[in-house]
Amino acid sequence: MIKSKIKKWLLGIFVAAFIAISAGFQSDFFEIAKQIDIYTTMFKELNMYYIDEVNPGKLTEKSINHMLSNLDPYTRFYDEQGVEDARIRSTGEYGGIGIATRFKNKTLTIREILKNSPAEKAGLKAGDKILKIGNVAVKEYEKSDISGLVNGLPNTILKLSIERQNKQLNVELKRKKIDVDAVPYFTMIDNEVGYISFIKFNEKAATEVKAAILDLKKEGMTKLIIDVRGNPGGLLNEAVAISNFFIPKDKIVVTTKAKTKKESATYKTRNEPLDLEIPLTILINNRSASASEILAGSLQDYDRALVIGERSFGKGLVQRYKPLSYGTQMKLTISKYYTPSGRCIQELDYTNRDDKGNIPKFSDYGIETYKTEKGRVVYGGGGILPDVDIKKPESTKTTKILLNSDAFFNYITSYFYKNPSIAEPSKFRLSDTEFSDLLNYLSNNHKDFQTVTEAKFEQALKQASSEGLDKNVEKKYADLLKAVQLEKINELTKNKEEILEKLTEEIVKRYYYTEGVFIQKTVFDKTIIKATSILNNNKEYTKLLE
Repeated sequence: MIKSKIKKWLLGIFVAAFIAISAGFQSDFFEIAKQIDIYTTMFKELNMYYIDEVNPGKLTEKSINHMLSNLDPYTRFYDEQGVEDARIRSTGEYGGIGIATRFKNKTLTIREILKNSPAEKAGLKAGDKILKIGNVAVKEYEKSDISGLVNGLPNTILKLSIERQNKQLNVELKRKKIDVDAVPYFTMIDNEVGYISFIKFNEKAATEVKAAILDLKKEGMTKLIIDVRGNPGGLLNEAVAISNFFIPKDKIVVTTKAKTKKESATYKTRNEPLDLEIPLTILINNRSASASEILAGSLQDYDRALVIGERSFGKGLVQRYKPLSYGTQMKLTISKYYTPSGRCIQELDYTNRDDKGNIPKFSDYGIETYKTEKGRVVYGGGGILPDVDIKKPESTKTTKILLNSDAFFNYITSYFYKNPSIAEPSKFRLSDTEFSDLLNYLSNNHKDFQTVTEAKFEQALKQASSEGLDKNVEKKYADLLKAVQLEKINELTKNKEEILEKLTEEIVKRYYYTEGVFIQKTVFDKTIIKATSILNNNKEYTKLLE
């Protein structure tokens, strides 16, 4: 009798729960259907009755992008051209001429030339402005994706009109398959320590890293530095494969947790490792993200490597491409990932923006502690914290604006044309003189390096002028602006070392490409020097891992 009542009671709970869940699903589906119907009927009315012609494609793209902008910066919509660009980025190869560009103010500027590319062989230089692509005039092109016109099928001809140092040139090139190396450079730093620079997790990443390790072993390597500073990540499977080089088979590297069980997964090592004993350091900085953090975090959790440098970016989110209709697709965040110790290192909490759009940090709520395999304390939220912290002054807002400004780029272009050659990378260093030269250049080119304060001052003067209130304002405005600009230049001295480091990088790249940047770093970079010192001190290395 009691059992019967219990069964009826459990059945009642089950039925009630089932009805509640079903009602929830039906409610969700109804709300989605309702909103789609509202949008569709509104769009039809607009198209039929709005007084001027509307562009359905533009309107739809804008509404989609605005909707997604309220989520996180990784969830994006791609039209047909965007789908192809996304494929190129993940595979690391494309048909083109080997340039990186920036489109701004109706101007398409070449920012970087790849070594041994058609662009290099044709004599193109960073700083060149592309005026025409075939018969298409850049300044008359309406879309921001104009750089996509440079790419195309291998062995097809591309004609460009170029402006260089106020002179116009016509160039004809043949596109070819461009391979983007995940490992642009590796070398022996001394008789025992090997070094691998590693800049992206594309489909060739694990293969290239493995080949570099094996080559260095032939040269006598017994200790290794892997440098993923500035590596933004990429394919998760490649991170798992590279971790597997140093940890045993069947070990968990990363776990992803999604809304649905289907999209959740545990990734384990599948193969026998290359080397379980080699002393290992991983170099990270605040631009090491995603797959770079999976690699560093997993090796840190298993006490297999010392992590050296700065706190990493803090991207603990996983994206996946989903096909949409008419050849379009979207990339959306489907899960969070967790390192073997159980920590999620996501820094920004996009779900809980405030009314002004400010995004809180998970680390603001308190930092959780976890344990490595040997019992060392590691931390969740806010990126991967290094075992050995290389401290440097925090970048000021003014410095961040400078390093992304046209003024900084244009100074490097000016330097390039004033100096036909420089010392080889292993001997090249900038001094205080070059820093002073940069500041003098910036003082004469404020418009290409404008802070938010300057922009708002300029906007205020225009507003005053439009209201007829500028008669006695202009002189005071000029004096105030001059004071702001002077303070702006003085502010840069706080990050002198960082600015010189970035300036060195970009100058070396102009003459010796990406490979030259890493050649220079292996000689002068403080983090590499520190990692080498630790690896060559067995007691210190062992103590830091205990």
